[in-house]
Amino acid sequence: MRSSQRLSVALACSGTEWPHDWPARDDPYVGRVVRLDPPFRVPEGTDAVVLCCDDPVDALAGLSAADVPVIVISPRRDTETIVEVFRGGAGYLVEGDYCTCMLSSAVVGAGVGHTYLSPAACAALREGALRGQAGGEVMERLRAPLSPRERQIMELLSTGLGAQEIGLRLRLSEKTVRNNLSNIYAKLDARGRTDAVLRWLGAAPALRT
Repeated sequence: MRSSQRLSVALACSGTEWPHDWPARDDPYVGRVVRLDPPFRVPEGTDAVVLCCDDPVDALAGLSAADVPVIVISPRRDTETIVEVFRGGAGYLVEGDYCTCMLSSAVVGAGVGHTYLSPAACAALREGALRGQAGGEVMERLRAPLSPRERQIMELLSTGLGAQEIGLRLRLSEKTVRNNLSNIYAKLDARGRTDAVLRWLGAAPALRT
């Protein structure tokens, strides 16, 4: 997010009207809103895109938003869809599982590189993993090398928080959190943040048959 200006946000709705009275006129973070209709062409200078759709995978494929963070809002809560969207770098809010304050947090977080999952999206990943071949035992074996502190950090990371916010929650310096994250990635054999969160939530092992 640009430090001296409020965000410019594009609202993209596939086949429906924008369902929220958001953002408010006096929103402290969002200064400009552009509403997009299909085909979605994101204008230059956009800081984040909020994509409201029934089929997120197809909608994301048709979105021309290179290097612009995206937050998906959808009624879909199946593991496969959420994992595909999250792997693509977009945040995911399940319809009815968030408030406008949470949406603002997701947009602000996207502007500084955070990828937000609503509680129902996290739960769908966990439930899908438990139903799949990985199961709870494999998830626990995957998590076993992590210390209690590292587990705390991963739980917060999986909700979309970044190193600075995690440090504030746990009363740690940002540098300490980042050092912990480096150790976590190595222990989970993860390529980075997204891969680590998918493994932590049990989604990545469940999909690797």
